[in-house]
Amino acid sequence: MMKKLLALAAMSTLCLTMVPAQAQSEAASATKKDLIGRILKLQQPGIEILARSLAERPAAQLMQQVAPALQRLPADKREATARDIEADVRKYAESVVPGIQAKAVKLAPSTLGTIMEERLTEEELREVLSILESPVNRKFQSMSGDMQRAISEKLVAESRGDIEPKLRAMEQSVAKRLGITAKPPVTPKQ
Repeated sequence: MMKKLLALAAMSTLCLTMVPAQAQSEAASATKKDLIGRILKLQQPGIEILARSLAERPAAQLMQQVAPALQRLPADKREATARDIEADVRKYAESVVPGIQAKAVKLAPSTLGTIMEERLTEEELREVLSILESPVNRKFQSMSGDMQRAISEKLVAESRGDIEPKLRAMEQSVAKRLGITAKPPVTPKQ
């Protein structure tokens, strides 16, 4: 009988020690979820850009497939048809992109959040968050548009002389194969 009481007492003690551990685990889990939520909120613009890219990909592929067909149209119909197709593509994007972006943001916690929860400790999540919230990181991210524009402008300016003759030769070769007169090449805008 004494052995049964000791065993019961040991079980009770074990159960009582497990309750605080479980409560601590739940608190840690809640803290991790909060940290992940904050990280996902900061990453939302990137998630939306990814969703836009995925939503617009079929339209871009369609435009690539349509380009040769446009060239086969009579010259007087080509420009108007291209404008109409571009309007269709724009209408598609305007109707699809917002929904896909909202869905991506909604799916982020169960996909990206789950990966972060499984692979990062609470301390690592705090470190990631401190980097993302850093004023220096925000300043750097805000400069990305200016940096992309600067390198694009410089790259176009410095490579125009190398690219234009090759582009012109390619267009003339393609036009000759198709039996059409080649237009002057369109130079990239800065």
